[in-house]
Amino acid sequence: MSRLVYCQVLKTEAEGLDTPPHPGALGERIYADVSKEGWNKWLERLTSIINENGLSTADEETIKVIEQHMLGFLFGEGDLGSLPAGFAPPGAKK
Repeated sequence: MSRLVYCQVLKTEAEGLDTPPHPGALGERIYADVSKEGWNKWLERLTSIINENGLSTADEETIKVIEQHMLGFLFGEGDLGSLPAGFAPPGAKK
């Protein structure tokens, strides 16, 4: 039987993650409050954030920036996490 959580991204109850997806307290918070579907939405957004900003996940400072985006996207905290104004995925109609 799957674990259910009230997902902060979807704003509804949904299937929870199997394990914390990130280290430390932030990972535990995500595990408790974000669903699998909500996490997958974050991963899609993360790809856009990395590509649009030319970030490298090998850089420790970049990880801090990504965590700020993560807090914004997953929990609505801070000013980061949204796509840049006017962003359209490749192939989308403008």
